[in-house]
Amino acid sequence: MKALLDTNIIIHRESGSSAINQDIGILFKWLDKAKYTKCIHPMSVQEIKKNPNKETVKTFDIKMGSYELLPSIAPLSPDLGKISDHDKTENDKIDTVLLNELYLERVDILISEDKHIHTKASQLTIANKVFTINSFLEKIASENPDLIDYKVLSVRQKLFADINLSDPFFDSFKEDYPGFEKWFQRKANDKVYVTINKLNNLILSFLFLKREDKDEVYSDIEPIFKPKKRLKIGTFKVVSNGVRLGERFLKIVFDNALANKVDEIYVTIFDKRDEQKRLIELLEEWGFYKWGKKNTGEFVYVRDFRKSFNVDSPKLTFPFISRKSRFFLVPIYPEYHTELFPDSILRTESPLNFEDNEPYRNAIKKVYVSRSFERNIKRGDILIFYRTGGIYKGVISTICVADDVVFEFKDEDDFVRTCLKRSVYSEENLRSQWRYNSRNRPFIVSMLYTYSFPERANLKSLIDNNIISGIDDVPRGFKQISLEKFETILKLTATDESFIVD
Repeated sequence: MKALLDTNIIIHRESGSSAINQDIGILFKWLDKAKYTKCIHPMSVQEIKKNPNKETVKTFDIKMGSYELLPSIAPLSPDLGKISDHDKTENDKIDTVLLNELYLERVDILISEDKHIHTKASQLTIANKVFTINSFLEKIASENPDLIDYKVLSVRQKLFADINLSDPFFDSFKEDYPGFEKWFQRKANDKVYVTINKLNNLILSFLFLKREDKDEVYSDIEPIFKPKKRLKIGTFKVVSNGVRLGERFLKIVFDNALANKVDEIYVTIFDKRDEQKRLIELLEEWGFYKWGKKNTGEFVYVRDFRKSFNVDSPKLTFPFISRKSRFFLVPIYPEYHTELFPDSILRTESPLNFEDNEPYRNAIKKVYVSRSFERNIKRGDILIFYRTGGIYKGVISTICVADDVVFEFKDEDDFVRTCLKRSVYSEENLRSQWRYNSRNRPFIVSMLYTYSFPERANLKSLIDNNIISGIDDVPRGFKQISLEKFETILKLTATDESFIVD
C-alpha cells in the first residue's frame, strides 16, 4: 500500500518540534506498522527546496531516503483538468497534481491537512481515500484494535516481560516446545491475558492472541490455509480448578475476534497431556474443528468466524445472534446483575467487588431462574436483561441467547444441582425458591452471555422511545418485544452490530 504525503506533512515532520509534530510522529509509526510505503511527489520535493528555512531543507535532504520518490508525474486526467481551471495559486496546482496521482490509482491513499485538497477530493468522489492525520489514525485504530481490557474479575493484561517465566505453569511448554524460553523473551513487549492465584502468586491461566492478515505465510500447516484475516490463539493454557476459566478465556478470544473483524480463529495444540485434551474438548464444544496438522506434530483447530447463527446449537456460532430470532426483555435484580454479568458492570459499582473467580462469573453459559407467566422460551431466543432500579436507575445492560429451557426436575436436589454452578444464587436461596410455591415451581433458562451494551438506556428512555408503555409495563418476567423495538434498543445503546446476523 502506498501513502502519498502532502508537502506540509513532510515539512512539519522534518522541521523539528511543533504542536502538530507529535501527531505526525504517531502517524509515521503507524504507517510503518501497517506496512505503508511513505511516498513523496517530485513537485513536493521542489516546493520543500524553496523553503526559506535552510535547516528544514538540510534535514530533508538527509532524510530523503526514508521516503519513496514517485519516479514520474502522471499526465493530468481530464476530470482533474476541470478542477484545475479554478486553481489560483502554486499551492492549488500542487494539490491538484497530488490528487491526480491518487485519482489514477498510482498511490492508494493521500494524507493531508489541507482543507482545499479534501474539498477537491469530494468533488472527484475519492474523499474516502484522502485522510487527515487524525482520520487516518482513527482508520488504523479501527482496523488494528488493541486487546480488549477487562475491568472485573482477576483476568489481567500484562506484558510478557512482567511474567515470571520460572513459574511451574510454563514447565509443560518448555518440554513440548524447544526454544520456548527464547520465544517468550522475544515477546517481552507483547500483551497477554493472565489470572494469578492471590495466595501463592502462581499463574492459573495464560492467553496470548495474535492477529494475522491475509498475507500471512502458512507453509508449515497441512492442508495449507487459504488467505484470510485470522486471530491466532498463540498460547492458551488453563489450570483445571473448577472455576470455568476456560470459558472466560474463550469469551476473551471471541470478543477480540469480533473487534478485529477476522474471518477465522485457529489454534495449534498437542494432545499429549490431560490439560491439552480438556482444552480440545472445550474448543470443540464451542465450534472449533480439527483442520489438520502443523509440521511440529501439533494439531490445528479452526473456528469459522464469518457471520452465521445456528439456532439449533448457538454455541457453535457464538457470539453471533440473528434478527430472525424472537426478542424478550428479562428483569434481574441489582444484587444479582453484575455478579452474573461482570462485563456489564455499572459506573457506580467498584470492580474490586467482582475480582474473585466465582464459577458463575467466569462462565459463558449462565443459568437464569424464573417463575415468569411467559414460559414459551425456546433455544435461539434473544434475551435482553433489564437491571431493575426505577425510572432512572433501571437500565438495560446485556444480551444473552437462550440455549436450553428446563421445566421438569426429579426433585429439589436435582433443581439445586442443575443451577448451582452457573447460577448467581446460593444453595439456600435456590432451595427457598423451589419451596416458595409447590403449584408453581421455578424453571430455568440456560443461556449464553453474549454482549454488554456500551451505553445504558434507562427506564425513562425505554418509555420515551415506546419500548415500554409505562411504569406498569416494566417486565416482571419474560416480556416479548418486536424486532423494531430491538432495533431501537441497539441505537439507544450505541451497539456495534457486527455480531448480529441479518
